[in-house]
Amino acid sequence: MLLFLHVALLLLIAEVVLCLNPDGLSLLALKSAIETDPTRVLDSWFDSDPTPCHWHGVVCTRNRVTDLLLSDKGFSGYIPSELGHLDSLKRLSLSRNNFSKLIPAHLFNATNLISLDLSRNSFVGPVPPQIEALKALKHLDLSSNFLNGSLPESLAELPSLAGTLNLSCNKFSGEVPASYGRLPVLVSLDLRHNNLTGKVPQVGSLVNQGPTAFSGNPSLCGFPLEIPCPEAQNPNASKSGAEDVQKPLNTDPSLVNGVEEREHRRGGSVTVPIISGLSVVIGAVSVSVWLFRIRRRAKEGKTVREKVEKAVVVVEDEGEGQNGKFVVLDEGFGLELEDLLRASAYVVGKSRSGITYRVVAGSAGKGYGAAPAVVAVRRLSEGDATWRFKEFEAEVEAIGKVVHPNIVRLRAYYYANDEKLLVTDFIRNGSLYNALHGGPSASLPLLPWTARLKIAQGTARGLMYIHEHSPRKYVHGNIKSTKILLNDDLQPCISGFGLARLMLGTSKFTTSASRKHNSSQSIGASGLTVSTSSTIYLAPEARISGSKFTQKCDVYSFGVVLLEILTGRLPDEGLENGGKGLESLVRKTFRDERPLSEIIDPVLLQEVYAKKQVVEAFHIALNCTELDPELRPRMKTVSESLDRIKLRC
Repeated sequence: MLLFLHVALLLLIAEVVLCLNPDGLSLLALKSAIETDPTRVLDSWFDSDPTPCHWHGVVCTRNRVTDLLLSDKGFSGYIPSELGHLDSLKRLSLSRNNFSKLIPAHLFNATNLISLDLSRNSFVGPVPPQIEALKALKHLDLSSNFLNGSLPESLAELPSLAGTLNLSCNKFSGEVPASYGRLPVLVSLDLRHNNLTGKVPQVGSLVNQGPTAFSGNPSLCGFPLEIPCPEAQNPNASKSGAEDVQKPLNTDPSLVNGVEEREHRRGGSVTVPIISGLSVVIGAVSVSVWLFRIRRRAKEGKTVREKVEKAVVVVEDEGEGQNGKFVVLDEGFGLELEDLLRASAYVVGKSRSGITYRVVAGSAGKGYGAAPAVVAVRRLSEGDATWRFKEFEAEVEAIGKVVHPNIVRLRAYYYANDEKLLVTDFIRNGSLYNALHGGPSASLPLLPWTARLKIAQGTARGLMYIHEHSPRKYVHGNIKSTKILLNDDLQPCISGFGLARLMLGTSKFTTSASRKHNSSQSIGASGLTVSTSSTIYLAPEARISGSKFTQKCDVYSFGVVLLEILTGRLPDEGLENGGKGLESLVRKTFRDERPLSEIIDPVLLQEVYAKKQVVEAFHIALNCTELDPELRPRMKTVSESLDRIKLRC
């Protein structure tokens, strides 16, 4: 009789477990492998549930687990191989815990992974070569563990890698593989604080990395490090100093200018951000490519400065644009051209529009003890533009007049026939994209609802100001989460205003008649056209080659960003299943009256008081992303609607 009861009990338990779908069973294997759960977050993981989609840290689409986000929970234990059975998993973040043992090779059977973050744990051993199966992977962070062995060459074969490749603070040894030079220029590579040896290969994208990417490896040598290699002892070999830092001059410019800007998160990258990684230094890199040219012009041309109206300082030279002109647009801007030439510079962003540097000048003022001035300098790639100085001057000064707390301010510019630089404020906390999805500058904690609402409201105000500033009906034309930068107070600042036009040039935007108008009109909606392939942020009507950009296109793009803020998901969510992206996914959820928990960012589910406000924001986003542009509200209406959502404690 006792045996019968025991068998019956086992059958009953089996029946309960069988109610849970396969994804849930895989997650239960993780729960069993976790030895300590101090915050008891796994108490909501019941084996009697039909799916794990309501469990803490789990995000689903169509009852399949797509996101597993369990960072900073104080877990200890190991990762079971069963996690590799989650074949719909896209984002896995177990960072800032105390997982140990080996990273299981079977984990990489989850081949749909886009972002993998196992940083700040205690994993040991080599990286399994099976990682090369992750063909969709865009972001990989294995930093701050005890991983050893050689740097895996298979990482260079990941075709989608576009955001972060962080292997820092481990015990990797051996040389830096030359194959890493095949990594896209936009990848943020971090190999700091390992036991690497030998010479840094001078190939491909490795040439564009700065010393920060390789620091903390005492036996590593060669450019861009200041440590000469043993074989470089004669005067003709690699030298430290000015001659050494000019090596990037030999770099194939197509590595930068030919790179298509990709939407980062879409990969953690929709893009790798255009200025999206501003707060994270990819590396202290020489700016010799442009500094060398500017210094040469300063010596060859006249260097007589004169004050002109509006405190604009111009470096005069022989022939318009031949030797260069440096113009300060803001009276309060304390730096001169010589300050920038002497400054330290760090590459923080690379895109189709050019390279962005974080420039640290000696001081912001002339007084003793003045704090160093930090600015962002964007070196524009030539693109299709053929600007003459007067046209460029009028265009840039029109951009400089658009001044608002939620817009990155243009402070100065430099013009020469073959070199054009824009100097703007440097925004330290990186992009909204990185704050939401992770990336090289993702140093911020998870954003609560109060911060997200403030970011949405500030962005709307900035974009409204662009639209309402002039009767010429300015447009931004490239609104996305990588273009929204966060300052020290998490106030958003829209970057990139006017860049698209500067890249394409007058002839690409206006007819011969419209060129006669001033620059305020030329950057208006009447002239902006789309000639490149569409992205998920583009309004449907803007995806047609040759179509005109309007302010309603900006409204649509803002709506997609607002959906990112609310869901915490990539903007291309659902495309692989025949969908139309995040907008389509959210709209279908509302139409089918599905639970809000299926689409909202799990971080916000814990803030019960904010549910009504979040729903209001969803409706605003859906209004912004209407397919018919006539049905979309103006940004002024959008901003006022968001401001009516009051924060409650």
